[in-house]
Amino acid sequence: MDLRKIKKLIDLLEESNLAELEIKEGEEVVRLSRVPKGTVTAAPVMQAAPVAAAPVAVAAPVEVAPAEAALPAGHVVKAPMVGTFYASSSPGAAAFVKVGQQVKAGETLGIIEAMKMFNQIEADVAGTVTAILLENGQSVEFDQPMFVIA
Repeated sequence: MDLRKIKKLIDLLEESNLAELEIKEGEEVVRLSRVPKGTVTAAPVMQAAPVAAAPVAVAAPVEVAPAEAALPAGHVVKAPMVGTFYASSSPGAAAFVKVGQQVKAGETLGIIEAMKMFNQIEADVAGTVTAILLENGQSVEFDQPMFVIA
């Protein structure tokens, strides 16, 4: 399922009175659940089970995390999807970028694996990479800060 479709589903859920929305498209299943305001919950969870199951995303109000306040100055590149972050194209290869490296807009910064698909994360501005906020192989959430480019 396309990321744009999922974002539209999240918007639809937020605008409606629905508490939960589940969409099946072929073998892919996306379930979105709303958590009432004021309820304490864990972070959104991605579950991958054999064949029949798919990721589960939770649409909930998001507060600014203390970690975001401590980010270095510059343009923050955020994760466009939930998945696993990889700094290089293969385990033995060099990382796409390092702190202090100059990058051009459109240059690959890393990869997010989601549902067995590898999605390149590209710089949307030119500049110097001042921070890499993820470890290789780390799980990443939607809209989580990944890189800072000054």
